[in-house]
Amino acid sequence: MAKEMTLLWGSGSPPCWRVMIVLEEKNLKGYNQKMLSFEKGEHKSSQVMEMNPRGQLPAFKHNNHVLNESYAACFYLESQYQSQGNKLIPECPAEKAMMYQRMFEANTLGQKMADVIYYNWKVPEAERHDSALKRNKEALTAEIKLWEGYMQKASGPFVAGKNFSLADVMVFPSVAYLYRFGFCEERYPKLAAYYNSLKDRSSIKTSWPPTWLESPVQDLLKDI
Repeated sequence: MAKEMTLLWGSGSPPCWRVMIVLEEKNLKGYNQKMLSFEKGEHKSSQVMEMNPRGQLPAFKHNNHVLNESYAACFYLESQYQSQGNKLIPECPAEKAMMYQRMFEANTLGQKMADVIYYNWKVPEAERHDSALKRNKEALTAEIKLWEGYMQKASGPFVAGKNFSLADVMVFPSVAYLYRFGFCEERYPKLAAYYNSLKDRSSIKTSWPPTWLESPVQDLLKDI
């Protein structure tokens, strides 16, 4: 099974990490995988472009089935291997509805993080404005406060309730990314508790971005 799968990925990328967490949760060991460097432009290599013409990671293939969007790959793996490993879609209708809602909201969190963290990288120097970065930071702060409120009202320790689900697969890498860039956990105790309760989960710890272990935390988000 897993030997028929190939994953091209980049360390620290939340979309890549999501797929790796699901592979671990479903006990799909021994898949073909290769870590590529964003800094060296390896995500634009011919190997990637053959699988993903957008030149983005992850690039995932199972037999002849190519799924390069992390949500698509995660849904596919859960659907194909429902009875293997941990079930990632709850049976309870209320939890299932919450799972779908929160997992798609995770896209907004990811985008607002990127608007701040990668502002100087994405925006040419001549087009940068302090007022724009300030707006982006304010939008991210409001988004984080929203998630803090979600976790305060949650019916269990996980995003959708009592069970680890695809919602956590989508949300946790983004929360970890906040920490990676200097997020102040004292301001958001519920998100801090969520992060600390999951960071040592086997599927997450096993797939932890290796480059994060080698380099220090940055402080781009210390004032968020």
